[in-house]
Amino acid sequence: MAKVKEIFFVVSALLLLAACTSNTILKKPDNLIPKDQMVDLITDLLLAEGGKNIRNIDMERQTNYYPLVFEKYNIDSAQFMESNYYYTSRIDDYDEILAAVELRLKGWNEEYNLLRKQQDSIRKMKLDSVKKSREAPKKRRTTGEAMEQ
Repeated sequence: MAKVKEIFFVVSALLLLAACTSNTILKKPDNLIPKDQMVDLITDLLLAEGGKNIRNIDMERQTNYYPLVFEKYNIDSAQFMESNYYYTSRIDDYDEILAAVELRLKGWNEEYNLLRKQQDSIRKMKLDSVKKSREAPKKRRTTGEAMEQ
């Protein structure tokens, strides 16, 4: 009886595992966006999403930048949705696309942090030099006064 339960459990687990994997690979759309362009597109869409809560030049928030991204790549949202749906059915391809997007965003973030650090150090040097220039006349006055006495 224990052996039957064991076999039943293994078979059930295998069936469950097989049911969870997607064997559905969609037909390639006629207007499929190439992988390298999908990387660019998804990167820009993520940046557009992040920009929603930042005020634009007109001091407005919650601006929808998606239409501008689609216009930049000369596509419409339907073409993006079809291509995105196709790539999600091909998980290995979609993983490659998302890994490239993540790598690009991390690279930009590192560049930004480096630039910001450089600008902060330049700003600190300027403040230090201003501070020193303000202190220099005081030192001259006190040393000049001491020499006169």
